[in-house]
Amino acid sequence: MAYWLFKTEPDTFSIDDLRDAGKQGAFWEGVRNYQARNFLRDQVKLHDFVFIYHSSCKIPAIVGVAKVIKSAQPDPYQFDSKSDYFDAKSRTDDPRWYGVTLEYVKHVRPITLSSIKANVNITELALKKAGRLSIMPVSGQEWRLLCQD
Repeated sequence: MAYWLFKTEPDTFSIDDLRDAGKQGAFWEGVRNYQARNFLRDQVKLHDFVFIYHSSCKIPAIVGVAKVIKSAQPDPYQFDSKSDYFDAKSRTDDPRWYGVTLEYVKHVRPITLSSIKANVNITELALKKAGRLSIMPVSGQEWRLLCQD
């Protein structure tokens, strides 16, 4: 089992939206960065745990926990010409973009970006270094530290 942090803009899709999706979960679509895509396609696995992080908002923070309930599948929106996530170069026989299905586990007391950056015990978290990635791994040790907050 591995641990991840997935970023989302709460105005687009929030932890509450994931909760409201129920047991069938929600497909995490729209990832259009190759490094994040590679994580989704090649490394994020069934039963992995995910921190849900609200970004591009007043107080960016980890706000909840989810679990992967379906591993990587091609993102259907890449083939939909009416979608904001359409990719004319992607083909059904060779898709470029993938997503996983997440199920809500729980809300957490918000763990703000400023508190994460101030925590001297959290040294390797990509959020502190390359904050632009929307999908990033979290070490087991850092997962446990963040869960203590």
